[in-house]
Amino acid sequence: MSQELEMISNLEDLETFIVAAENGGFGLTNVAGIAMATNNKDGRRFVAVLDDKHQLLLSRWVTEEVFQTGQDLVRNGSSRTTH
Repeated sequence: MSQELEMISNLEDLETFIVAAENGGFGLTNVAGIAMATNNKDGRRFVAVLDDKHQLLLSRWVTEEVFQTGQDLVRNGSSRTTH
């Protein structure tokens, strides 16, 4: 898991993360999707940025509350307009 110390703890930060990932804000290329997931080892929740081969490019831990309430945001994308 990358960025161990950075945990997303609210929906606003989750949306900011999604917009940045979709717009190349992390310097990522070949971003194909964003998903919520659970770590098989310890059950912790995270948001993952995936490439077109479903390989992990970047991830951030999320709180259980963000995992439960942010699934529609991840599924449907941000409503923010980008420039």
